[in-house]
This record gives sequence, C-alpha cells and structure tokens, in this order.
Amino acid sequence: MGPIVISAHMDVVEAKAEDWERDPFTPIVEDGLLYGRGASDTKFDAVQAMVATTLLRQQGLKPKRSIVIAYSGDEETAMLTSKMIAEQLKDARLVLNVDGSMGVLDDSTGEPAFFMWQGAEKAYGDFKLEVSNPGGHSSWPTDTNAIVQLSGALARIGEYHFAPELNDITKEYFTKAADFVSDPLLAAAMRAFAEDPNDKAAVAVLRTEPSMVGTIATTCVPTMIEGGHALNTLPQHAVGYVNCRIFPGNSKASIIEELKRVADEPAMTIEEINADYVIEADASPYDRYFVDAATKAVRASFGDLPFIASQASSASGSMWYRALGVPSYGASGTFMKPSDNYAHGLNERVPITNIAKSIHYYHVLLKELASK
Repeated sequence: MGPIVISAHMDVVEAKAEDWERDPFTPIVEDGLLYGRGASDTKFDAVQAMVATTLLRQQGLKPKRSIVIAYSGDEETAMLTSKMIAEQLKDARLVLNVDGSMGVLDDSTGEPAFFMWQGAEKAYGDFKLEVSNPGGHSSWPTDTNAIVQLSGALARIGEYHFAPELNDITKEYFTKAADFVSDPLLAAAMRAFAEDPNDKAAVAVLRTEPSMVGTIATTCVPTMIEGGHALNTLPQHAVGYVNCRIFPGNSKASIIEELKRVADEPAMTIEEINADYVIEADASPYDRYFVDAATKAVRASFGDLPFIASQASSASGSMWYRALGVPSYGASGTFMKPSDNYAHGLNERVPITNIAKSIHYYHVLLKELASK
C-alpha cells in the first residue's frame, strides 16, 4: 500500500532586515501574530504537521499506510530536491502538501469562515526575450535600436490579457467563495464568471481584484531587463525576462507562440529558461478518499464550515508528484485573515490563536488517511 506523504519546504525567500519593522529572522509574537520570514510560507505549518505525526506515534497508532514526512530545501529556488523527493516517493497513495490552501478567517470577526483545499496549480514559466543589432555611435541614431524594440515588445506583453478560462476546480471556487465576499459587485462577478467565463463585465471586475487576476487566466509579466553597454553608444543588445503562470491545459509552446504574436517584434527571439526547475502537470482528481478525510478533520477541529476547492496561481512541490500521477492536495491547517497574508512580503506573519485546533486537524486527517 502506498504511503501518505506530508510535503512542505524548509527554505524561505530573501528578507532584507533594513526593510522590515522587526528582525525577519527572529520570531516575534505580537497581538496573536507570529512575525518572521517563513512564518506563513511555510515553516509554521511544517512544524504543526510534524507535531501531529509525532503525537500519533506516541499514542501507538499502527497505520495501514506509512506516513512519510518529506520536506525539501529549495522550493523557493530551483526545486531540485522537491523533484528528487517526488521521484523517490512515486508509489505514494496521496500527498498532503501543507504549503497550500488554508482556512480563511473572517476579516471582521476573526472567526473561521470557510476552508479551502488546493487540487491544481498553474504551471510556472520564465522566458528570455532578446533583441540584437550592430549598434553604433549614439550621434547617428537608426531605426533599429535594440532597447527601443525590446521596450515596445515588453509594453505590448504587459498590456495584454490572455483569454479567460474556467475548470471544475475554479468553477467551484468562484461559486462557493462568492458567498463570503463583502463587496456585492465582486461577489456578483464571481458568480457570473462561474456561469460564463466569457462574460466581459464579470472579467473586467475580477481583473481589478489582485487575488482574482491569477485565477481567471494565464498571466505573463515582464520582471527584469538588461541592455546597452555604454552611455554614448547605440545598444547592440537588449534582454528582457517575462514570468508566466500558465492556466492548466495550456502548453508552454503555445504560450511562447502567443507571446511572439503579442510582442509583434520580428527582431526579437524568445526562449524558455530554467526549464528543469518546473514541469507541467494536470490537476489532481476529486478524490473522495482525501475529501472525506479532510472534511472530517476540519469539522472536528473548526466546526461545520463550507469546504471549497481551489487552484493555486503559484507553483509548489505538488507539481512534481502530479506529473508522476500521484494525487497531491494543498490543505494547510492554518486559518488566516486575507488581510494578514504577507507571504514573500514585508512583515510576514501568521496567527497563532488556533495552534491547538490546527494540530488536532492534522492529527485527525493523518489518522484517517493512514488507516484506510
């Protein structure tokens, strides 16, 4: 019988201490919040899941399936250990990724509002765009200027919107999560989009909400530029980098072709970089084995809350398992207010008021999954 794998990562993104209000690498608790880099992404949950597993062992649980704790060390960079771990555990029955969707606290009351689990994520892609020409003396400008050509291409890409898309997971998210949105216009747009992803009015509203932009379509954003070699010389070379988060079902080859069309710059070349760091993977199935166990765990720990499927706009270690045919589900035991979500940002924080309930959630969930 395949094991249950608990997946997380121990590394964090960079934090410049001079920019933070508190030392990012010293855990500080204030007003029920734990501050520090990695607090919400994802050391806090990694520890809670580990504590719950330890408790199960101390209580003498004899599981039918092994429980494997498999934490990687470079999820925020190359993900190579994530890939290696997945290959070693490709016989797993199921992966519980605690670096995934979590419970949502009501921003006004602070009480649990609903629980989200993550069954899919967008594919990650970095693309290098390059323009080269002979250059020359800056006093003799020509129509072929690498910086100008590349700038125009990047501007067109930056202004472009990929076609809206919907799948079973995002349809459920928009339909159910709309009940917990205080803005009636946004809630109506979510329901309308779930019924018809081509509803232009609904799409226009959703594109104004940062948390929704990545949920409705592929996104591609210019992130870095390099160019020129002297202040008094026409540039011979200009390079730009575009980061894409690709909606499931679209190949990277098709995205490259679309970027070429939108850039509309014949002198520009485009290629994917860092391809070994990521992989395209289909969504995990709606598995009653997981859903029933997670529902029981949430209700035993937090009450009879709505249970909502979701799709991540970012990438995680789940992609390596999904690409191997192993179902992986993001289902963190932490509950957080949307306004407190500062993962990767300044003053990253996580609430500590529900630690006991979160550990109990993992305890029930792991016991259920490992006993069948």
